[in-house]
Amino acid sequence: MVWCADFLPGPDLARITDAHCHLDFPDFDDDRDAVLARARDAGVQRFLVPGVQKSQWSRLETLGQKYADWSLAYGLHPYFIEAHQEADLKALSQQLEKGAIALGEIGLDATVGDQEKQVHFFKEQLAIAAALELPVILHHRRTLDTLLSLVRQAGVTQGMVHAFSGSYEQAMAWIDAGFYLGVGGVITYERAQKTRAALARVPLQRLLLETDSPDMPLQGYQGQRNEPARVIRVRDTLRELRQL
Repeated sequence: MVWCADFLPGPDLARITDAHCHLDFPDFDDDRDAVLARARDAGVQRFLVPGVQKSQWSRLETLGQKYADWSLAYGLHPYFIEAHQEADLKALSQQLEKGAIALGEIGLDATVGDQEKQVHFFKEQLAIAAALELPVILHHRRTLDTLLSLVRQAGVTQGMVHAFSGSYEQAMAWIDAGFYLGVGGVITYERAQKTRAALARVPLQRLLLETDSPDMPLQGYQGQRNEPARVIRVRDTLRELRQL
């Protein structure tokens, strides 16, 4: 999976990528350069920034041209399902053909929106990914098993399960399907016993570090904006869990 080569753990674990962060969001408009400087000073060298809806792609593309250490993806996120239009799918194909590392962030979320429309847009985006031979960045919430079934049906065999929070059995099912698992702030919470236990056992080379900035704050930072520099703490927690 060439797409992921630069994001995999190497012999120098001080060289880090935040494999999922929304640095284009307005949350960072006042101090984006300072946020990036803190991350770089901490050893974070690359940032994968996924798109979430059509109205945001142009802004993301412009920022991606400004920051050479960003890699971009484009997708239609289930959180914004009410805003998505059928024409956005054609626009997505055109946007991806201009250049992107992956299709995402896409997926299914059982806690929000029109479920039937979510499934339709997810299937259509999987078809685009298969046609363009692009990996997918997947959002899930109470939908891991349903997602896996649809991904297999679509013939998509590469991508990342963002913010993985399932069991060891679910983790291995995704890995067997060719996917990487995103490891984020959830593992800093001791109450996340199932996920911590799973990520302590699966193959290390199938794990990617991420923050989901500005969301998913780490233990001790609840209620605060998340930022990529804190991916270092995610890494250190993962080391502890795996006794590295």
